[in-house]
Amino acid sequence: MMNKESQMFTKQVVLITGALGDIGLCIAQQFVAAGATVALSDRYTDEEAVAKLHKADFALDTYRYQQVDVTDYVAVQNWIDTVVNEFGALHIVVANAATVTLKGYQELTAQDWSKELRVNVDGSFFVANYAANYFVKQGIRGNVIFMGSWAAHAVHQNLPAYSVSKAAIRMLCQSMALEFAPYGIRVNELAPGFVNAGLSKVVWSENPGQIEEARLKVPVQAIIEADEVAEQVLWICNPNNRHLTGSTLLMDGGLSLVRK
Repeated sequence: MMNKESQMFTKQVVLITGALGDIGLCIAQQFVAAGATVALSDRYTDEEAVAKLHKADFALDTYRYQQVDVTDYVAVQNWIDTVVNEFGALHIVVANAATVTLKGYQELTAQDWSKELRVNVDGSFFVANYAANYFVKQGIRGNVIFMGSWAAHAVHQNLPAYSVSKAAIRMLCQSMALEFAPYGIRVNELAPGFVNAGLSKVVWSENPGQIEEARLKVPVQAIIEADEVAEQVLWICNPNNRHLTGSTLLMDGGLSLVRK
């Protein structure tokens, strides 16, 4: 495991989507601790973002925030161009933005389906592909990290659109990794299991018994915390992992091994 206090990522510029959620903030904080400058985007206004970042103790000189709709390819391009122009380069991209709809197929609307696929798949592709092509043009041996999920290969009755979108992310990761490998660009996926973050954290905080129920379903008998996810993102980006590309790092505590 990489020491978070090292300066391994000094002078590196890291771009993170969905950056103001629990996991995104932890990823940003750990990259900053490792010497990087972070460019953050999310759906929140500048005022809302400043409040969230202030609460997370971010120093103003360590990040740049912009409200970006990841489903808008032009907006994504403009954001990445702005980051590059401001900081001079880009080295790591974390496609973390995602949304989830807790409905089965009988309740899921066309709008629900479209929104989820647009954010989770199109948004990830727009960010990752534009950045990867930038890496090629500039001769940068960059990293692209997709935030996947163990739901990509496990059927969930109330998460159909989410599961399909994360399965698509897995193939997007592999196909991009193959094309960009000759340029020294690594593309990987991190697929967590039950994480105490985002919607799950809200639900569990309101229903404490559910988090214990979820914990007992996990073979290692533990729920993942957001900072543990962030640590794995930094590990994947460690330059010593030069052979790691097109891979899915599944950190689900053995959930995917359970067959009911």
